[in-house]
Amino acid sequence: MDVVVGRVAKAHGITGELAIDVRTDSPEMRFALGATLQAKLRDGTSRSLTVAAARPHAGRLLVRFTEVVTRDVAEALRGTILLGSTDDLPPTGDPDEFYDHELEGLDALLTDGTKIGTVLEVLHGLGGELLVVKRENGEALIPFVREIVPTVDIAGRRVVIDPPEGLLDAD
Repeated sequence: MDVVVGRVAKAHGITGELAIDVRTDSPEMRFALGATLQAKLRDGTSRSLTVAAARPHAGRLLVRFTEVVTRDVAEALRGTILLGSTDDLPPTGDPDEFYDHELEGLDALLTDGTKIGTVLEVLHGLGGELLVVKRENGEALIPFVREIVPTVDIAGRRVVIDPPEGLLDAD
């Protein structure tokens, strides 16, 4: 299965370097020298890109791909979604750690078994991770901490939410 690992924000400089908005927990692996990513361009076409260099810069990753050698080519890639295979990921080795793609699509249930929605994505911020849960009347942001999400059952395709009072009222 392929998962989104980044999005091309813009060209950087004149030599084809790209500013990437990272969408992965393991950018050091996904954007390692020689790593191959599938690029899904805005026009719907796809192509493979091979990482030639990567470095952090201003909250983004600056990446040079062997196939992108000019600013014009880099500009044409603006908005491109970068995909990586989940087959490349090693096991986490920790029963309390999960890859984003493992959580996306799980049913979100209250402790009494009532379904409140489906996990759409995991947002990573300075304060920690948030589960974005799609509900009938919008989305809810659930802090991904043990006190609020006591159970993650990947095999059972569910997460159990024990929200504090008012967390789900802002719909």
